[in-house]
Amino acid sequence: MKLSALATAAATAVVLLATGCTDPDAESAPTGAITFDLSAAQTGRVRAAKVDSIAAEVPQAIRGRGTLVVTGSSGTAPPLRFYADDDKTVVGSEIDFASLVADILGLKLDVRVADWAQNFVRIDSGEVDAFVSNVTVTEERKEKYDFATYRHDTVALEVPAQSTLEFKDRTSLAGKRIGVGSGTNQEQLLVKWNEQNRAQGLAPIDIAYFQQTSDYYLALASQRLDGFIGPNPTAIYHTATAKQTKILGTFSGAGDALQGEIAVLTKKNSGLVTAVQRALNHAIETGTYQQVIDRWGLQSEQVTESRINPPGLPKQR
Repeated sequence: MKLSALATAAATAVVLLATGCTDPDAESAPTGAITFDLSAAQTGRVRAAKVDSIAAEVPQAIRGRGTLVVTGSSGTAPPLRFYADDDKTVVGSEIDFASLVADILGLKLDVRVADWAQNFVRIDSGEVDAFVSNVTVTEERKEKYDFATYRHDTVALEVPAQSTLEFKDRTSLAGKRIGVGSGTNQEQLLVKWNEQNRAQGLAPIDIAYFQQTSDYYLALASQRLDGFIGPNPTAIYHTATAKQTKILGTFSGAGDALQGEIAVLTKKNSGLVTAVQRALNHAIETGTYQQVIDRWGLQSEQVTESRINPPGLPKQR
């Protein structure tokens, strides 16, 4: 989504952050203001020095090329991955994490953009090295890809500001029109909830699918949706800046039984994931990871270590 779709022309945006609440009955509390850099220049991007011992783990083909080719979605929004104020440069926290990894591996970052499903195709074909765009670890994806984690996966239920909906659990969504990103783990979670609701004899959830963030923003603003389930960081940003919506609750993107995790995705057995994981753990140990977390207001999603292929969102039956 381009920045113009956010109805802002400024190079920076100040957002009053709220803590995510896993208990939907608890109200979110303001924790302070953060200034997001929406400019193409990104002069405040966190950088790191090359670590030779970690760089040596990179497959020779990538080392010889000298670049880390990273793809991601074009349809997300601040603070994750979005177009800057020039409407062409992709910036955000996901770019900063990828940049840190590239720096530590001694590589130049090459940022690519594609629709969500096409990112997987590009990994499959070997056109790109890594997919870094709020990608959740799932058991199904682990069959084809390797993962190195770097954030918790927290999703939010965002509703129109005028909504009177009270969210207690999945049953609160029965009979409601709820939007979700097509092909995402949020879709998988919502479909599962719908199946469970129907098994209890409840009205089905009317699931509406979206590819572009700007489209569901408009649907929420016009109250054509009762709610939208998406990444918590994006929901926090949007509710604070547009002031047309509110967050009713937050929860793990993997469901009740597991804390979901966001990870760098690489092709299975490509040999790259170990280097990426070591780079992320080095960034955590040296504090540069924390600087990126703080820069984009992601404190509620930070991790203490990067893990390779941890338990993921279960397969749908």
